[in-house]
Amino acid sequence: MKIVLVTGSAGLIGSESVKFFCNRGYTVVGIDNDMRRVFFGEDASTEWNRIRLTEEYGDRYIHYGADIRDQEAIAEIFKTYGTDIELIIHTAAQPSHDWAAKDPHMDFSVNANGTLVLLEHTRQICPEAVFIFCSTNKVYGDTPNNLPLIEQEFRWEIDSSHSYNQGIDESMSIDQCKHSLFGASKVAADVLVQEYGRYFNMKTASFRGGCLTGPSHSGTKLHGFLSYLMKCTMTGGKYQVFGYKGKQVRDNIHSFDLVNAFYHFYQNPGVAEVYNIGGSRYSNCSMLEAIQHCEAISDKKLDWEYVETNRIGDHIWWISDVQKFKNHYPSWEFTYNVVDILKEIYQNNIERWG
Repeated sequence: MKIVLVTGSAGLIGSESVKFFCNRGYTVVGIDNDMRRVFFGEDASTEWNRIRLTEEYGDRYIHYGADIRDQEAIAEIFKTYGTDIELIIHTAAQPSHDWAAKDPHMDFSVNANGTLVLLEHTRQICPEAVFIFCSTNKVYGDTPNNLPLIEQEFRWEIDSSHSYNQGIDESMSIDQCKHSLFGASKVAADVLVQEYGRYFNMKTASFRGGCLTGPSHSGTKLHGFLSYLMKCTMTGGKYQVFGYKGKQVRDNIHSFDLVNAFYHFYQNPGVAEVYNIGGSRYSNCSMLEAIQHCEAISDKKLDWEYVETNRIGDHIWWISDVQKFKNHYPSWEFTYNVVDILKEIYQNNIERWG
């Protein structure tokens, strides 16, 4: 029996992974204790998604409400399935800059220690399994803000002659910059994933994501950019734009396209790989452009205000160069751009938010 183990399985990328692999005949073991509700409140709970997955996939999806930091609970799960575990997709995290500063111990224990617990049990119990880590572009800290940017009407852009014009690649340093405490805990986890690959010759990969998004996101003020923006537009909620004149640029990758990238890596894995992965030039927008898209799709005006102070360590311009991954896996393609993503978020959440 081929087992795919997914942490954060009721979250955005976790639930997309459950869906993707269940639909391909795998048995998926999910670990999720709804810490998102603890971090961000009841509105951010992923319980609705866990129920949906259990109902939709029945015995193909086996759920555990364990904490990834709990060594005994995680050991029990790994021992139950042993070498049948062929793939671990680790998406569970504390994902917010702002929240991390409020409780650095919790942030680090979830993001770094939790990752270590999972890596060590993989090494001890199913060392041939592929280990995929959902890292983040925040491992680069605020170094991207040193790029020569040009202010346009609705966005910041990089000079067309610059070597990063097609996006930022894996050569950018992650050192000597301001990361936010969240970024620092994810750096620790990212480097651990690489080290277990190099030191123990395990099949590991850190996927450094841009904005990860899709209709299954429990978007909230501190995390889930496009989802929360569309939610506020649909429900009349107040939205705040923090700094950079609202022209800060993000690339946005749909959860399906990301999990499909995981699938390609799983089929032909490397050791200690690092990939920048995001919407690239195919799928990106500024805050102002995203607001325009949401208003056009929902036919409603967003109630928003501008706050001059930007978030600490926030990027002014981020577009991922995905060429390294494309070179390794040339059959992988994007299927959603920003407008496609926002339309799907809108359509799939009319009953919840409409």
